[in-house]
Amino acid sequence: MPSNYAHLLPPSWKTSVTAWLQEDIPSFDYGGFVVGDKQDEATLWCKASGVLAGVPFVDEIFRQVECRVEWLVAEGEFVDVSAAPNGKVAVARVFGQARHLLLGERTALNLMARCAGIATRARKLAQLKEKHGFKGAIAGTRKTTPGFRIVEKYGMLVGGVDQHRMDLSSMIMLKDNHVWSTGSITRAVKEARSVGGFAIKIEVECQTIEDAEEAIAAGADIVMLDNFDPAPLRTAAASLKARHPHVLIEGSGGITEDTVVSYFSPDVDVLSMGSLTQGVPFIDYSLKIKRNA
Repeated sequence: MPSNYAHLLPPSWKTSVTAWLQEDIPSFDYGGFVVGDKQDEATLWCKASGVLAGVPFVDEIFRQVECRVEWLVAEGEFVDVSAAPNGKVAVARVFGQARHLLLGERTALNLMARCAGIATRARKLAQLKEKHGFKGAIAGTRKTTPGFRIVEKYGMLVGGVDQHRMDLSSMIMLKDNHVWSTGSITRAVKEARSVGGFAIKIEVECQTIEDAEEAIAAGADIVMLDNFDPAPLRTAAASLKARHPHVLIEGSGGITEDTVVSYFSPDVDVLSMGSLTQGVPFIDYSLKIKRNA
């Protein structure tokens, strides 16, 4: 049975859709006045090859403006426009009053372009992982757009990679600023454990293998080897795993789609990548109302 990631969404997510629409339509809808309330049908076209993602958000955008969407392509499918007539593929039909269709148009297109772009990059990375037999996780980061994180993390899931932590409450990650402020890795981990208890994992960002050893001795569950080049990362991960097989090893910092394969190692459990959300090309979509003669 295919996964329905919409079932993961929290009760509050629909209020985000309301806010997006309010941002785009804060007062009078002058263009809507022009087209009126005649019933119309529009086609949602995909104009660049990529993974279709963002379906529940688009459904809700149009639901809130009293329209209905019928999908022609399932979420998670790769849409190839290279051989399509006019270089575009119809992925959905949208039905409703003309002015309502246009109320939801730009918000829906912007959301899909971003979500599908992330899902497409995630799919490429997932395929590289499978091709090279990497057993660890490829993950995103918290480097997301304010107010839009749930969509971007959703795109990662659809594309087939790990989201990493959702927010500051999901896991305790102690970075260099935490360590510098408290004075030591050991003290930072101790303070974190005093409030996180047994249920929340603690991860420590480490610049050297000595930092990692201190973090592990202090009780960290995960050590992040930050900004290591590929060969030193693989060497450090092998050394740490040999002595501490229960600890998860994460590599992070400057890893891209072009370089990720060089970081693959049986001793690395996670490779996290800010490039899953930063600098990601959008997938181009358009919505066109059926033309009246």
